Amino acid sequence: RYWASAAMVVFALVPYLALSAAIGPITPVIAHQLHMSLQTMSLASGLGNAGYAVGTVLAVQFAMHLPQRRMMLIYTVLLVLGCLLSAAAQNAGMFIAGHVLQGLSTSLLLIAAVPPLALGFGAAKLRETAVIMSMCIFGAVTAGPVIGGLQANAGGWRPLFWIIAAIAVAALLLAVLTYEYQPPADRTAPWDFGATGLAAVGAVAAFWGASELLTHRFVGPWTIGPLIFGLAVIVVLIIHQYRVRRPLLIIRPMLQSTIPVAGIVIALFAAAASVSATSLTATLQTSLYSPVHLGLLYLPELAGAVLTAILLGLVITRREMQLLPLAGMLCLGAGIGILRVELPPSQTLTLIGSAVTGIGLGATVAPALFAAGFSLPSTNLQRVFAIVELMRAVAA
Repeated sequence: RYWASAAMVVFALVPYLALSAAIGPITPVIAHQLHMSLQTMSLASGLGNAGYAVGTVLAVQFAMHLPQRRMMLIYTVLLVLGCLLSAAAQNAGMFIAGHVLQGLSTSLLLIAAVPPLALGFGAAKLRETAVIMSMCIFGAVTAGPVIGGLQANAGGWRPLFWIIAAIAVAALLLAVLTYEYQPPADRTAPWDFGATGLAAVGAVAAFWGASELLTHRFVGPWTIGPLIFGLAVIVVLIIHQYRVRRPLLIIRPMLQSTIPVAGIVIALFAAAASVSATSLTATLQTSLYSPVHLGLLYLPELAGAVLTAILLGLVITRREMQLLPLAGMLCLGAGIGILRVELPPSQTLTLIGSAVTGIGLGATVAPALFAAGFSLPSTNLQRVFAIVELMRAVAA
């Protein structure tokens, strides 16, 4: 059943992660057809990202008390509903609701499906799982600009969204076919509504403030105010989980060892640096090239992500894996430096810089995530993935 379960994970994670990177070039088309402003579209993307961040914490909460595979079926149904709402949207409300539901259900599935795939089939399949995990998260994101450019060149947006919905339906079918009962992780664990509430408030406020930067100055009540407040709430969440006797997210054990701390720091810095560099340089080039041309300039980033995903699979059970994040951060810095040689970067510099940046991104975040997760008892893998993905999403 391994490859059926692996395919289910791929189909569950790829739709939103690819769409979140592909939506940029087709944003004007969507806004025009649904009579939305570009600011409203920016808010929709921000709230979708907030839903993704919040879902990581909710998934752990539900996994503690409810049958895990049954909940995974529900998450997949929610993903299908979100994709259908977005694809069939007739107004801003339908589109935003569907996009937020896509982000929320994707992170719910990430926490519910990936750790069982990594742990349920023994060490023999760990290499394949590492490659799949890296390709789902980073390969899908790096392929997004090309996909969005092709759709924008065609002058529409619904065909892409209907394809995304079809992939979500395939994920639901595979979730049903691979179903087997899995009990709750720990029924004795307390319901921590404080943690889920803090995660929700912090993520929504932070992403709301960030999305308002499109039409408001940085230092203002609509931008830096919600942004700083949201980040402060996330810090309060981490402190709360560190101090509470029976936490939902295991912060204290992660801070007592160098490896998980280093893994978290690397994941945060790499996510923030790569997203910022790619987005800013692409924005500078928007007026110079067509959406398809611009997407193709960043296609080497996908090649870099594929290369490092394969490399991760080769070294994940070896001591050399510790060197991968170090090499990745060096490549990430070099790639951003190449993109910064001249602004806007030339086509040659963009092709080289995006390839090196893709290698750096793939060699840092996924290895750091596994290094943090497997430095603690494997029963805590879901909780480790949840806190790392929450912090990585907010950092990015």
